[in-house]
Amino acid sequence: MEFATLEREIHIDASPEVVFEVVSSPEHVREWWPDEADYPAVAGGSGRIVFGQGTADPKVVQITVIEVEPPRLFSFRWTHPVGEPAATANSLLVTFELVPTGTGTTLKLTETGFRERGLELAVAEAEYRDHANGWDFFLPRLGPYVEKLVAR
Repeated sequence: MEFATLEREIHIDASPEVVFEVVSSPEHVREWWPDEADYPAVAGGSGRIVFGQGTADPKVVQITVIEVEPPRLFSFRWTHPVGEPAATANSLLVTFELVPTGTGTTLKLTETGFRERGLELAVAEAEYRDHANGWDFFLPRLGPYVEKLVAR
């Protein structure tokens, strides 16, 4: 296995417009993914997300928004060192592609860049597996959150 591209696909019973808001807007993102999210959801916008907020050792991760094409595409780079601009050689690229389906939206997640950063194979593999496990945990939380949002 190359540990280069991570792909996931889920169906959500809501329009692409609603799903786009939920994957791009920090106020919604923090409800299903990190504990905190603070960034402008515009191309070039940068900020941070926080995992484990309120713990002794929270993980603060820099994020830079790359593409914003409502309601079909939202992408960002993350994991680059604080203070450094996001680039292929220092970050991972996450893309949410939203495709309308008969009963809602198919969300296609792609995360790339594990090998492009020049990490040793074992390190790239461990990071890939960590992110795969993370997306496997967090993506299933999207549907129930959208259901609650739409029911309001």
